[in-house]
Amino acid sequence: MARFLIALMLAAAAQSGCRGRDALPVLGEVGNFRLVAQSGEPFDSSVLRGKIWVADFIFTNCQGPCPRMTTLMRRLQERAPDALLVSFTVDPARDTPPVLTDYARRFQADTRTWHFLTGEPAELHRLSREVFKLGNVDGQLDHSTRFVLVDRAGRIRGYYSTQEESPVGRLVEAIQQLKREDP
Repeated sequence: MARFLIALMLAAAAQSGCRGRDALPVLGEVGNFRLVAQSGEPFDSSVLRGKIWVADFIFTNCQGPCPRMTTLMRRLQERAPDALLVSFTVDPARDTPPVLTDYARRFQADTRTWHFLTGEPAELHRLSREVFKLGNVDGQLDHSTRFVLVDRAGRIRGYYSTQEESPVGRLVEAIQQLKREDP
């Protein structure tokens, strides 16, 4: 009987240890920000509190990786409809709300759950460089091509390269894992 209880306790400890190893790491915290949505209305990050969301940085006249990134976000929108998506521009001088609206329409974005944001260059730079750790927004239009997964508490839980075959499957799995965590 004692051996059975010890074996049961060891199995329970091993199982909880496995869950801890499988947990997504906490890599940073987003905090509050205010920008402008594609609708032209102010966007306050409080809208994202309590939600799982994925962020990227793009610009609408990009001939390089941005169309691929936005296509991948569109797939993510289809496969994880309960997650919010946020695309920040790195070209706020050109990516005005009407331009972002046209871009969202071109990629069939559901703007109830996918936000395209612009704003002051200094704030976009702060978010990209200091918060998301993705690089500068300095007018050179050189930006990261990674997606960033953020949990309900506003904590960064993962970075996903869009250079791989497709990060969508891995992101969907990670979103499902975050949904199972305590809110």
